[in-house]
Amino acid sequence: MTERRYVDTLLRMTKSASSTELEVQVGKNSNADLYYLLHDIPVDSETFDLVARFCHGCAVQMSTENIVPLICLSFYLGMDENHCNNNLLSKAVTFFEQTVLPSWNEIIKALRSSEKSLQQTMQIGLFDACLQAMIAKASDNPRHLGAPIIVSTDKGDDSDRPNAKRRLFALDWQEDLTPLSLQLYEPIIYTMKQHEIPPTYISASIYRYAKKWIFHCNNGRETMSIYKRKSQRNVIETLEKLLPHRRELIPCTLLFEMLRCAINLEASSVCRKSFEIRIGKQLDRAKVKDLLILPQGYAKEVQYDIECIRRILKVFYSNYNSSDASGFISVAELMEEFLAEVACDMDLMIDSFISLVEMSMAAALGTKRNSDGIYRAIDIYFEKHAYLTEKEKEQVCKALDFRKMSPEACEHAAKNERLPVRAVVQVLFMAQLQMRETLARTAYYDDKSEKEEKEEDEQEITNGCIRQRVNKGKVSLWSEMKRKFGCMTSMGDFHCPTKKKEHPKCEIHHNS
Repeated sequence: MTERRYVDTLLRMTKSASSTELEVQVGKNSNADLYYLLHDIPVDSETFDLVARFCHGCAVQMSTENIVPLICLSFYLGMDENHCNNNLLSKAVTFFEQTVLPSWNEIIKALRSSEKSLQQTMQIGLFDACLQAMIAKASDNPRHLGAPIIVSTDKGDDSDRPNAKRRLFALDWQEDLTPLSLQLYEPIIYTMKQHEIPPTYISASIYRYAKKWIFHCNNGRETMSIYKRKSQRNVIETLEKLLPHRRELIPCTLLFEMLRCAINLEASSVCRKSFEIRIGKQLDRAKVKDLLILPQGYAKEVQYDIECIRRILKVFYSNYNSSDASGFISVAELMEEFLAEVACDMDLMIDSFISLVEMSMAAALGTKRNSDGIYRAIDIYFEKHAYLTEKEKEQVCKALDFRKMSPEACEHAAKNERLPVRAVVQVLFMAQLQMRETLARTAYYDDKSEKEEKEEDEQEITNGCIRQRVNKGKVSLWSEMKRKFGCMTSMGDFHCPTKKKEHPKCEIHHNS
């Protein structure tokens, strides 16, 4: 619709006596001045046509998609009951209350259509009405915000992807909040938190919002406009503030993904530090690929943000419950695996690798783990970086504690041609000490066994004497019993006397 058509429509609408504002403006402005008046009216051509149809007595087809702009325009034009009965504003508000507010899906659709008239939507209370209705529905059923992220109990992949088949055929599928602009999304989530909607659902909604508005966008600086980059930076900083702080609401892998975006978008240091703290509190749930963090600036000489990893480790050890050793073991294993992973990087500088070795050794303290995994990573690094000098290799090996290597690892290291000579000598020396300790322990246990056997023999002798005395007592008692029963009383004779039985002589009688 051209501006001339707008002016003609304004004049016709004034004659219909439906709008107080139009009567005032048309009455005090010429047709030429009305062109400038059009720029102050917050409306699109479709909504303006609907208002014009109403003013001419035609039926207005209201819908969820056009109701908010229609209310905003009719309110701006003063088309209320004070001007005439059954005016457009009251009809539109009735439709809004009866059709939009009772339904979660309709509220989301209506808010999406309000983007062009957002300021007016806020001012006249439409947004507050939508927000209160959404809070009531989310309190009854928090799944309106979307399904929570399933955090696996193992270190497998965590996923927030919905079941596509279930979504396709579900009759009660809900609109989520991700299509809304940040100006609408932020106050909605903030109010949800104030009304204690379960944080699992809020966190899942925040992650999906980040996934739509940040992760799927191009992170390359060369192809992203300054405006878009600033907009995404504002999104990630706002989402971090909205994100609840409880452990494991969002899997560690997804938090690392958000941290990478914050780094790439040059978010504020407060934002990046907060993500590091969240990650550090559940670092025992991380995977090796999570630690592959590129530093800000993409400097070729620094492939991994070593200081970021160091800060995250510090957070973990400052917050983890020391009574549960499983977390410390998990982080120690994580650092060893990460060290072996980055050791294959041909561009990894020696200073960076040494720092990672030192962090890995520190992570293993108190876990009673040997240094075999760290030794294996160093061996890989030497293999992939054959150009290293003997002195540089010695610098790397200084960070390794040979005393904590197993006999098998020491045997391998003693024959490893990639190790510097000084390190091999240390290995041989440690192997010799281990052998001495083993022999000393063997001798100690042998002496202990002999002593225990001697004590057992002496105990048996003592027990034998005691048994002899007991037996003597028993013999005396038994003798007394025999005496009472008329048996022999001799101590040496334990048999009762028996009378020799005399058999009668057999006489053969011959019959005469």
